[in-house]
Amino acid sequence: MLSRVSPGHTRNSATQIEKPQRARHYALGAPEQCSARSSLRNTGLRGSGAHELSCDRMLGGFASALRYELMLRNRQYAQGRLHVESYGEFPVIVYGPENGAHGNFYEPAYAAISGEPMWMRRFDKIHAQGRFLPKSLEDPGRRWRELDSSMSSDALLMNVFCAPGVTDSVAVKRLLGVDDEADEVVFGWKARVPLAKGRFDRTEVDMRWGNLLVEAKLTESDFQCREAALVEAYRDFEVVFDPALLPKIEMRTRRRREAVELAEEFTQEWEPPSEDAGEMARAFQAELEERADREQPTVSGYGSYQLIRNVLAAYSAGASFCVIHDERRPDLREAWFQVMAAVRNAEMRVRCRVLTWQELATVVPEGLREFLEVKYGIVAPGCEASAVDGAGDLD
Repeated sequence: MLSRVSPGHTRNSATQIEKPQRARHYALGAPEQCSARSSLRNTGLRGSGAHELSCDRMLGGFASALRYELMLRNRQYAQGRLHVESYGEFPVIVYGPENGAHGNFYEPAYAAISGEPMWMRRFDKIHAQGRFLPKSLEDPGRRWRELDSSMSSDALLMNVFCAPGVTDSVAVKRLLGVDDEADEVVFGWKARVPLAKGRFDRTEVDMRWGNLLVEAKLTESDFQCREAALVEAYRDFEVVFDPALLPKIEMRTRRRREAVELAEEFTQEWEPPSEDAGEMARAFQAELEERADREQPTVSGYGSYQLIRNVLAAYSAGASFCVIHDERRPDLREAWFQVMAAVRNAEMRVRCRVLTWQELATVVPEGLREFLEVKYGIVAPGCEASAVDGAGDLD
C-alpha cells in the first residue's frame, strides 16, 4: 500500500512542545581511543522492478533511538557550557556562543569558522522552532540558530570539515574521492539544476568540495517527498533515472486531520463505558483518522526527493555526489541504495557514493575524533563508544 504524506512534508528533529523541564547535568565519561581502516563504497545498480516507499517507515526506531542517545550525550557534554533544553519529553540541547567559543562546536573548528566570513554566514539561519525554546539567561536577546542545535547535521558537517588539518589530509581526500588540488570548501552551495522549460532550480547542497557534492544526515527522518509533476520537471530526470525504479508515494493534497477535528463524529464529551476503556477510545479515534485519510484527495509523488534532486545537481555540474550518514541509521542508507538503483546513466552511477561518519572518524585528527565520540557517540567501525548515563534504556 502506498503511503500518504502532505505535499512538501519534511520530518526533522524538532521537538514537540509539551511542558517545561529543568536542565539536568551528568558527569562526562572518559573517551576511548580507537582506530580502524575503512574505505568509501561506490555502489552500482542494485535490484529491479517498481518500488513503493512508505515515508512513515523512516519515523521509527532508528531515528528516535539516535535522537535519544544524542540527548543523553549532550546533557553530559553541556555541563559547564552555555545551553538550554527544549521543552518536551525528549528535549533537544541547544547551545550558544560564549567567550569566543560555541558549545555545539569543536573549538578549533569554531575558531576556523569565526575567521571565515562565508562560513559564519551559515549562522544567519534562524532555528525553525526557536520561538518555542527557552531564552538564554546570558543573552536573552539572541535568537537561536539552526547550527546551535545538538541534532543539526549541518553543525556536524562543519565540525568535521572546518577542523584544521581535515581538508589538507590526503587520507580524507582519498576516502571521499576528492581531487588532490581541491582546497575550497563551500557550505550551502547553490546549484543550478536545469528544468525542462529552460529555467533553473537554485537548490542548496550541504557542501561542495572540489568535484564532490555532499548531503549530510544525522537525525533527520527521511529525504523528503515531492509531487511527481515537480520532480519530473527537471530536464535531465529521465536521462539520469529510470522512473519506474524510483520510490513512489501517494501524497495528500490537504493537511491530515486529527480525530478531534472531525466534529461531526467525535466529541470531547464522549464518555468511556468503563474506567479501562482508554484503549477502546484510542481505537475509535484511530478509526476516524484512518477513514478520513482514505477520503482525502491525493496526487502521485516520489520519495527521497533530496537525493533525486542532488544527483541531478551533480550530473549537471559534472561532479560526484556522496551521502554521509550515521551507521546507526541503516534506514537512510537503504533509501539511498534504492535511489542509486534507479540511476540508469552509467557515468553518473559510478559517481554516486555513500560514507558514514564512523568511517570518516578513522582519518580525522585525534582531538576531533575524541570530540565526535563524546558528543555524538561516533567512533571508528568495530569500536565501542564510551558509555553514557541512561543509554541502557535504548535497548
